[in-house]
Amino acid sequence: MIRKLAMLLAVVMIGVLVWHVVGPGDVVSIRINGQELTSPFDAVVGVWGLIVAAVTLFCVVILLAFVFAGVALLLLGVFALVGLVLAAVAFPFLLPLLIPLFLLWLFCLLVRPARPRQRST
Repeated sequence: MIRKLAMLLAVVMIGVLVWHVVGPGDVVSIRINGQELTSPFDAVVGVWGLIVAAVTLFCVVILLAFVFAGVALLLLGVFALVGLVLAAVAFPFLLPLLIPLFLLWLFCLLVRPARPRQRST
């Protein structure tokens, strides 16, 4: 889900950037030493700016994908904690049953043999 959202965000950002560069109107004019840039240099500078902007936006999208993934993990932890508290409040009679089950689960976890680690080739 997050990967699809990041890809959609990247496509939207690149689309807006292309629309701004290729779109109609004379919104941006490049001046160097007081002279307006014309001839093929205008296209070269425009394409170079498009490349730099695309790489920058790609890096931002990658960063946002990691940020959203981290936020999603935090939200998942908060939801689990809230669910645990709500279950404890809603079903207090289950606590005497859950404590021995937790101890049994902990014992099984400690007794089971450790899995051998696989070597990466």
